[in-house]
Amino acid sequence: MATTSASTSPQTAPERTRLIRAGLRRRHRSETIFRGLGMAAIVLALGFVVLLFVDVIRKGVPAFVQSNLHLEVFFDPAVIKVDPAPQTGDFASPAEFQAASLAWQRDVALLNWNRIIEASLRAKLPANTQIDTRELLTIPETNARHQVRELFVANPALLGQTVPVDVLASANAANWIKGNIDRSLGDAQQQMSPAARAVIDAFETSGTVSNGFAWSLFTNADSRAAPAAAGLLGAFIGSLYMMLIVIVLAVPIGVAAAIYLEEFAPKSRLTDFIEVNINNLAAVPSIVFGLLGAAAFINYLHLPISAPLVGGLVLTLMTLPTIIIATRGALLGVSPALRQAALGMGASKTQMVFHHVLPVTLPSILTATILGVAHALGETAPLLLIGMKAFVAQVPVTPLDQATALPVQIYLWQGNENRNFFEPRTAAAIMVLLGVMILLNGTAIFLRSRLEKRV
Repeated sequence: MATTSASTSPQTAPERTRLIRAGLRRRHRSETIFRGLGMAAIVLALGFVVLLFVDVIRKGVPAFVQSNLHLEVFFDPAVIKVDPAPQTGDFASPAEFQAASLAWQRDVALLNWNRIIEASLRAKLPANTQIDTRELLTIPETNARHQVRELFVANPALLGQTVPVDVLASANAANWIKGNIDRSLGDAQQQMSPAARAVIDAFETSGTVSNGFAWSLFTNADSRAAPAAAGLLGAFIGSLYMMLIVIVLAVPIGVAAAIYLEEFAPKSRLTDFIEVNINNLAAVPSIVFGLLGAAAFINYLHLPISAPLVGGLVLTLMTLPTIIIATRGALLGVSPALRQAALGMGASKTQMVFHHVLPVTLPSILTATILGVAHALGETAPLLLIGMKAFVAQVPVTPLDQATALPVQIYLWQGNENRNFFEPRTAAAIMVLLGVMILLNGTAIFLRSRLEKRV
């Protein structure tokens, strides 16, 4: 038996070593494959993100350039036949002066300001150029006459004078100038007549037309009558009002609810039921919150439709579960030793929570709150259901005024029939929305790092 054991021992040891080495090779190979798959997933995800940003930027950058017409506008007395503007000293009361001033402005608005614009354009035409009035007036944007009229209303002394005025080129003219439409297409497929296109080319040669930064994209509200003057200011202010309402309502309510449920509420079936429903609400599609908002805030409470107030309330309901869950997770991450030490030093439970536990979790709570608000900023479906897809041409002054929001404005522009002009504008609006969200996320990271250093 001893001989048999001695003879088999030298054979089993190398076999075991071989098996161990084979097992190590398999584990190392599996680890290498896993790391490779992980890196491939990261590269693939980053590749899609880069592709998205490159595509949006490529399409959106042209929208930040607008085409302007540099005109010499003559305020012709033969066209502007109107009484002198009323003066304050001619009336006994401010009310009488205001009534007379409004009547004078109404008379001014009834004048044919297109004749002033036409004369300014014809003065820039090359010699022997033939084009009728209708075709010529397709080159400037339709709000050019309003722009010139407002100049006269602000300064009636311009009557009989010639002043330089820059007006926007129309959306179709801008498409031709920027090359958004193929110039080799036939006349039937072009958006402007051959005569108008020839005039635009002549204006480009003479310097009457030039491109500049599209400030109107940020200073104007949306417009259907003058598409080239359509901007994002109204949508941006509407989104700002909604985010302020979400911050004012969702943050304190969500944090307070999380603190109560985690630190003070007794464990019972009721609290378990509440926790389960909060988790379920976090997974509910946003369109359901839109239906709830339309039913509760508009149909029952009769709040104004398409108002930032209603949008903010709907987004508050949608953001609350996220803030509550994130805050509870932050509170759960605090070491029990901190609570026990505070209580051992004689602090009450309220003092323990607000003086010791909450300051430690503040960076995480703040980060989750900002991320939740940024997520709400990009929501579209609930806002569509409460009427914020309506066309609003004014900038909202209060949260009760009608308004739209940045994601809804993107939705509206994406469906515009003038695809050549509004496709770049849609991409530009997406860039603005992404910029705001990146700014919010960067703010969350910055504040978290600063607060973590203090803690």
